[in-house]
Amino acid sequence: MLFDRIRPIYAKILTHPFLTGLTDGTLDEASFRFYVTQDSLYLKDFGRGLSILAAKSPSDDAVIMFNDHAKTAILVERGLHDEFFKEWGFSSSDLEVAVQSPNTLLYTSYLLRVAYERPFHECLGAFLPCYWIYWEVGKELQRKGSNVLIYQRWIDTYASEDFSTVVKEVIALTDQIGEQLTVGDQQRVAEHFVATSRFEYLFWDMGYHCSGWTI
Repeated sequence: MLFDRIRPIYAKILTHPFLTGLTDGTLDEASFRFYVTQDSLYLKDFGRGLSILAAKSPSDDAVIMFNDHAKTAILVERGLHDEFFKEWGFSSSDLEVAVQSPNTLLYTSYLLRVAYERPFHECLGAFLPCYWIYWEVGKELQRKGSNVLIYQRWIDTYASEDFSTVVKEVIALTDQIGEQLTVGDQQRVAEHFVATSRFEYLFWDMGYHCSGWTI
């Protein structure tokens, strides 16, 4: 099982102070603002990558699914971010001048390179952690809850039934495609899955430390 490959990474994700700070209320809101801004920039490229997956998809159903997910990434989750930005008094011009941090650029560059260069099954391996890890994290954090309303809204998004349905669709497709692959191809899928799972950890770590460009 792919997720077994990342158990140690996932364990570190759950104990990262960014995520524990969401539930116990100790996360500095400045860190959350930095993270949300970077996530908004990330989703623009993630959505474009999903459109490439749609073009490479072997079935009509997968084409429809990934095109829908691309729309969701850009519109629905951006809508959540926009709610936060309004509360913080951020303007559209503030976001237009925002630039991807080193970790955001590293992550999105990897995803887009895989999407453009590699076969469909490898693309699935690279894009799946963003779905699966956020779903697992959302469920775990929802069990604990948060007294900070804006953090609870973020948690509820990724623990929701709507998001659960989306993630299960991608996992099911990955399982279906995986059964048809050679051992070597399965290994390459797993390598991408592990790599982007590490990026997920680094993304939250970036948010916690507000890690931007130092030069």
